[in-house]
Amino acid sequence: MTSVSSRPNEVTRSAFYDDAGLNYRDYWSGRDYEHEAEVIAIRRMLGGRSFRDAIDVGGGYGRLSPVLADYAHRVTLVDASTKQIDMAERFLALHPEIDRHVMQAGSLSFAAGSFDLALMVRVLHHLPDPAAELSELYRVLRPGGFALVEVANSAHVINRMRYLARLKTIPMSALDLRPFLPQQGDIPFVNHHPRTIAGQLRAAGFTLERSLSVSNLRHPAVKAVLPMRSMLNAERHMQRPLARWTFGPSLFLFLRKQPSPSDARV
Repeated sequence: MTSVSSRPNEVTRSAFYDDAGLNYRDYWSGRDYEHEAEVIAIRRMLGGRSFRDAIDVGGGYGRLSPVLADYAHRVTLVDASTKQIDMAERFLALHPEIDRHVMQAGSLSFAAGSFDLALMVRVLHHLPDPAAELSELYRVLRPGGFALVEVANSAHVINRMRYLARLKTIPMSALDLRPFLPQQGDIPFVNHHPRTIAGQLRAAGFTLERSLSVSNLRHPAVKAVLPMRSMLNAERHMQRPLARWTFGPSLFLFLRKQPSPSDARV
C-alpha cells in the first residue's frame, strides 16, 4: 500500500458514480452484513435522541437516509452524483419527506447552522484530504450539533499484523488502495489512520463523543462460515469494546460541533 496526499478532483468522483455501467445498489448485493452492521452502529449512536433537521452527506441513493428519518423530523440527502440522486427517487419512494439534492460534500449550498445532525458514511474513503468536507460539516451544523462520520480505518487489526510482519509501521497519511482495487479506476480509494483523522476533526472544530468499531467480521473467510444472525449478534457485542483498539475496518465517530465566536451570529 502506498500513501496518497494529492487532493482528488470532485468531478472524478461524481463521474465514477454517474457511469452508465455502474449500479451502486448492485454493489450492496451480498453485503447485508456490512449494511446491517452500519445500521446497528447508527441506531446505537442516535438511540434516545431526536433531531429537527438531519443531512445525509454523500449518501448515494439514500441507503441510510430512512434510518435517519427515525430520529429526525426532516432529512435531506445530498450526493455529487446525479445518477445516485435519480436512483434515490425510486429507492425512497415510500419516504417522500426525504429531500434530495445534487451537491458536492465540500461545497454544500445550505446556510450555516441549517442542521443539528449530519451523517457521512463511506465518503472519507474517496477523500485523501477531507479538510474541505469536514469544514463544510462544521459550517452547516448548528452550535452544539452532532455529526456521525464513518472512517475507513488503515489501522485495523489485520493491517496491523501485516505491517508488523514486515517490521514496518502504518503510515499516518492516507493509504491508497487502488493498486488492490483495479475496478475503482481513477477514483481515489483510501484508508485513513485514526490518529490523523482525529487531528483533522479537532482542527475542523469537532470533539469526539463516542466511537464504535464496525463491520468487525467483514473478512470473507468469516462470512463464508458464520450465519448472518450469528454475525450480527456478535457485531452488537463487539462494536463498543473493540472501539478502543480501532479493531475493525470501519470506525464510526459521534462528534459534537464546538461553538466558535462566529456561531453567536448564526
